[in-house]
Amino acid sequence: MLVIKWIVIVVLALVLSAIAAGQLGLLQGTAPTDLGVHQGKLKGLSATNNSVSSQADLYPDHPQRQYSTIAPLALRGDGPATIAKIKAIVEGMEGAKLINSAPDYLYAQYTTPLMKFVDDVEFWFDPAAKVIQVRSASRIGKGDRGLNRKRIEAVRAALAAMP
Repeated sequence: MLVIKWIVIVVLALVLSAIAAGQLGLLQGTAPTDLGVHQGKLKGLSATNNSVSSQADLYPDHPQRQYSTIAPLALRGDGPATIAKIKAIVEGMEGAKLINSAPDYLYAQYTTPLMKFVDDVEFWFDPAAKVIQVRSASRIGKGDRGLNRKRIEAVRAALAAMP
């Protein structure tokens, strides 16, 4: 019985330490310096299962390509009009902070409430393909429990519901 008590105490101490580290900002990771559009592409795929990209097919040999593939967003009007609608959606989402906004590009950071993990999310109007390319990636960790995909799908649903 004493061993079980100590195990519970140790587990609780570890959980509380992790939460404290998150609240202190120690789990935010470092903002990427290579975001944006480069030669018609958003940043490439993460090495682990913690990102999604509508341009995953541009990396056919990447080990995470199958996990990371997500459809681009359809236009709702022209490119700048669609980006403006996405901007309004993002600004209303919990934990979102708009970092860069242009008529053809958005970059936002999403922070989780408890652990303060940060995900970097990009939206780009691709004039050649006539779609909004997307990329959402966690800065740290090996998985995201599907959060990046859910976030992009929530934006897709909100965009489709707009007039």
